[in-house]
Amino acid sequence: MLVDTDLVVLGGGSGGYAAALRAAELGSRVVMIEKDKVGGTCLHRGCIPTKALLHSAEVADNVRDSGAVGVSASFEGIDIAAVHAYRDGIVTKKHRGLEGLLAARKIEIVRDAGRLDADGTVQVGDDVYRARNVVIATGSYSRVLPGLTLDDRIVTSDQALSLPEVPRRAVILGGGVIGVEFASIWRSFGAEVTIVEALDRLVPAEDAAMSKALERAFRKRGIVSRTGVRFAGATRTADGVTVDLEDGTALEADVLLVAVGRGPATADLGFEAAGVELDRGFVRVDERLRTTRENVWAVGDVVPGLQLAHRSFQQGIFVAEEIAGLHPTIVPDALVPKVTYSSPEVASVGLTEAQARAEHGEAVAVVEYNLAGNGKSEIIGTAGLVKVVRRVDGPILGVHLVGDRVGELITEGQLAVGWEAHPEDIAPFIHAHPTQSEALGEAFLALAGKPLHAL
Repeated sequence: MLVDTDLVVLGGGSGGYAAALRAAELGSRVVMIEKDKVGGTCLHRGCIPTKALLHSAEVADNVRDSGAVGVSASFEGIDIAAVHAYRDGIVTKKHRGLEGLLAARKIEIVRDAGRLDADGTVQVGDDVYRARNVVIATGSYSRVLPGLTLDDRIVTSDQALSLPEVPRRAVILGGGVIGVEFASIWRSFGAEVTIVEALDRLVPAEDAAMSKALERAFRKRGIVSRTGVRFAGATRTADGVTVDLEDGTALEADVLLVAVGRGPATADLGFEAAGVELDRGFVRVDERLRTTRENVWAVGDVVPGLQLAHRSFQQGIFVAEEIAGLHPTIVPDALVPKVTYSSPEVASVGLTEAQARAEHGEAVAVVEYNLAGNGKSEIIGTAGLVKVVRRVDGPILGVHLVGDRVGELITEGQLAVGWEAHPEDIAPFIHAHPTQSEALGEAFLALAGKPLHAL
């Protein structure tokens, strides 16, 4: 059967459904093709379920430490089945809400696998969908290193979400966002955790000062970080796995989590035969997210750059508006906020100090403000750091934070960097007291030359 429509979206994850919703708002007839559940990795295997586990982990830590704030409570352990039920309840509720929203916008959902044909149509089984525009939003998958075979002991984040028990000992291969978040969860649940990272620091995409602060906090929590050492191999044992490192060290664990990043899900979907060029599996696009095939666009994790759900949302909206002729504003990756939801959290937007100095040389000024001086941070019991980078006599270039709950502050940093605000512009606007946002305000005040609570 041949079906004609205005827009076909291949993939129902964050970028795909955002494109579909915005296009429908703008009057397009939209068909969205998704072989799994709408919501994609973020809703079902990523952002939402992991943050639910992180909240359970936070509650566990709060119960353990309740005596420090005068509350009598006892920690009796983790009921992992109940934790999973809590997580699944949240995911199910969000999924139903999304399904209802798509239905209300009259978006047709084809629940099957789609393939781009050479003529630019999309094949789904025996049906062919012909549209004025096609958006590729097929997402990503968990990478696995060559030589590793996944099973019940060697897992990716997909399997780690549903382990039937908390591991006693866990080795995590990769010190990026996914690895750090699972390290935080499992440690709070009572596991002994070792992170192995080939580069010289955890969260290596962040500012170096944030990495050091996170590593200090993890040491205090008893999380071991083996940085600057490479993985050599893994061997299944009777009751776990032995992880060998290139320095000759062998680590014994119940579970090895492979958290070495995500790859673009573009294989065997007909893209190259249809004239859509790929680069190392990623879809090549121009600054307006057009592929090398006319009227075919790409958004989200298949596009080189940050693999973040909110970046995917933004790109999906952007493409829908671009197709409608609205000429939306380009948002570069440097202006997309990043948050690692461990305890403590790491959040950032804009340039790191190293990147700023590479671009502007010595015309860079930096202020760091320790959360030890912030009343609300002291109340909730978190250590951490705020770091703001500016061009001398110029705008704020980057905002970097580490500490519990600081992810809630990064939107202010995004506005400051995105609007090229000068610290002197922001300094008159004193932040509410007592809040953690005051720490960011103190950094702005210091860069403006008039610190209030700092020397």
